[in-house]
Formats: sequence, C-alpha cells, structure tokens
Amino acid sequence: MTASRHAETLVLHAGPRAEPQTGAVAVPIYQTTSFQFRDTAHAADLFALKEIAHIYSRITNPTNEALELKLAALEGGVAAMTMSSGQAASAIAVQNICQAGDNIVSSTDLYGGSWNLFAHTFKTMGIEVRFVDPADPDAFRRASDDRTRAYYAETLPNPKLAVFPIAEVARIGKSLGIPLIMDNTAAPVICRPIEHGAAIVVHSTTKYIGGHGTSIGGAIIDSGNFDWEANAKRFPMLNQPDPSYHGAIWTEAVKPLGPIAYIVKARTTLQRDLGACMSPFNAFQFIQGLETLPLRMREHCRNAQSVAEHLSRHDAVIRVIYPGMHKAKETDRRAGAYLKGGRGGLVGFELAGGMEAGKGFIDALKMFYHVANIGDARSLAIHPASTTHSQLSEEDQHATGVTPGYVRLSVGLEHIDDIIADLDQALEQASGRRDRAA
Repeated sequence: MTASRHAETLVLHAGPRAEPQTGAVAVPIYQTTSFQFRDTAHAADLFALKEIAHIYSRITNPTNEALELKLAALEGGVAAMTMSSGQAASAIAVQNICQAGDNIVSSTDLYGGSWNLFAHTFKTMGIEVRFVDPADPDAFRRASDDRTRAYYAETLPNPKLAVFPIAEVARIGKSLGIPLIMDNTAAPVICRPIEHGAAIVVHSTTKYIGGHGTSIGGAIIDSGNFDWEANAKRFPMLNQPDPSYHGAIWTEAVKPLGPIAYIVKARTTLQRDLGACMSPFNAFQFIQGLETLPLRMREHCRNAQSVAEHLSRHDAVIRVIYPGMHKAKETDRRAGAYLKGGRGGLVGFELAGGMEAGKGFIDALKMFYHVANIGDARSLAIHPASTTHSQLSEEDQHATGVTPGYVRLSVGLEHIDDIIADLDQALEQASGRRDRAA
C-alpha cells in the first residue's frame, strides 16, 4: 500500500490490493456466516487471540475488513470496526469503556438521535451523560470527575453547524486522562479529528461515505494514540480481567498486535454479544461510495457554499447557519482551523414565519427530497422541529440549535442553478402562504 496521506489515493488503495485467490481488483462480497478452521489448534488460537483471522461474520468478515482498513487509513487511525448503523457505533463507542455508575461529558450540539440516546436510554443503563456548551471548552473540565470515562462531540454538529473545538477539548482530556470521541459523520475528508487529538472517531457510513442512500451502517475508528494502560484506574474495563472473555486484560492481551486494545475489546465483547454487525453486502456498497468520497465532498462543499451565500441575500430568510458565516468570531475561527477544502455540505436557515413557514417551504420543494438523512448525492431537506428533533422538549431543541422556523438542507451534486431555482420557488410559495395567513 502507498504511504500517501492524500484522501483521494487512500480511499482507492488502502487495504487489500487484490483478492489473493483470483486476483480480483474489486473487493468481493464474502456472503458467508462462518469461516472454516484449519484444525482444532488453529481454532483454539483464534479464540485465544493468539492469531487474528475470521471466525464468524458477526465479528469479522473479509469484505468488512477491507472497508475497515480504508476507513482507518482515511482518518489516520490504527484500526476500525464496522457496525450496523451510526447509532450503534455511537452507543458502543461509549459502552466499550463505560458501565453503570460511570459518566461521559458531551457537547450539547448533537444530532437528535444521539441526544435521546445519551439523555434517556443510557440513563436506563446507569450511564450518566453531562451536557455542556462547547462554546466554552473548559466546561468539559468543570463537568469531569473520577468516574468520567470520555468526552463526546460532533465535528460539524447538525443542526448548529458550529465546528467543535477539537484540539482545545482534546488537550483538556489529555491532562485528565480522558479520551475525546468525535463523530465525524458530517465532515469526512475535510476534517481528520485524530490529527487534532481525538482518540476515537465514529461515523454513520450511511451518510457521505455511502453517498447514495442505499445502505445503513456505522464505524468506529481507533486512533491508537490514547494510552489506556497509563490511565488504568480510570479504565478498569480495559485494565482488569474481563470475565466475558476468560479473564483477558485487554491492554496486555493485544500488546503484540499494537495499540488496539480499545477496538479489539469492542469487537470481541460488545460486537460479539450485541450483534450490531454490518452486512458484507452493505460493506461492499460503502466501499463503492468511499472510492469517490473526496470528489463528492468537494462538490458538496462548493454547492453548499453557493446556496448559503444565495440564501443570505434572500428577503424571506432571517438567518443562515453555515460554517464560515457565523457571527461569532471564535466560531468562524474554528471553521477555518478544522475544516480544510470546504465547509461541508449542510446548510441551515431560519424563516421568519416560524413553524408554519418551515413546513410550507418543505411542502413546496419539487426537486429536493424530503427525507430524514444527509450526505446523499441528491439534495435533501427537512424541518427538524417537526421531525428529527420533535421528541425533544422545546428547551432541549433550543439547546441543540433547533428553532420552529429552522430548515436543514443537505446540498447535493445537482447543477447549482437547478438547486437554487428549486429553493427560490419554494421560498416564494412559503412566503406567499404566510402573507395570506397574516
């Protein structure tokens, strides 16, 4: 494999170069449940982690492994694990080091599903999530204690679209022995959180990595840069005998394999036990998407920038939310510091007419798809207050950046003239309906 660090090269050449038996260049779909052992000694070595190879597709599969190698290379990590969804990746990234009585400190700026997972579902498991405003990085320090196991945030949080202070919070975490977990779903290629100090990166591969709206999946990438053993007291699940895997002490058991204790534990315990595995067919689909990801991100960013600039001049729009166009100087500085090659493909804006104006705009769109997703090649739109964030209280909606008149766009790859034309006609119809109601 080339030593290149360029995303365009990594997505094509990282991982296996050809299938060894046939020489096939494209990664095959290994649609199988199980893998035969050579003999009983071979089987025993695999289960004892003396040798790493495929046992059962719930845990590892060659197609998935090829995708994992590419994702790890793209993000600058040492290993990755694919999962059935981004939501599963977020959950297991935390559960891998947290148990009942532990806590994490999370940014308030989150996808609605992550907020609900953290605020409610984790609570039933005895895991506390303490939410802090990332506008003040030191809030993470103030919310930490001896049972804090991780910090969690989104690089480009949806819907606020205010870039997270990755290096600032990572430095605070490092001083306390607390790893930073970054959800990089909305900013693949244009941001590499590991380079700024993140310990773990998660993705919903469903979004930009897939790019075509055909498959659900997620991934966890281990940076290999966090010393779990040096912080043994804070991470007993990695440094004390694990009864779920015949007493393995993960930081010791995997030393011959490299600094991958975190990801090996996640795979051999939680993935094994909970079974949130990605299908080999979906892994194949994501490999196809990944190969064009750098090119698509370039165009997503260019189109989104044009849309944001156009909306900022439109009379029906009272506010545009886009990285690089925030009024706060520090927020704009972070966008420049962490996003390279573009500001992302998401654009938010607020209509003066509130809830009814937001719904009216969505109903008037003709080309944009009205779906609860981002990152497709197609342009997508949604009104979060009545959909993705509707399960949150009004106070929690406000904390995550959702107002009644807020609309989120995932700007696609269509010609920019057609994108803007559809937005303009929908804005005109929504404004007309508001005026008639007044």
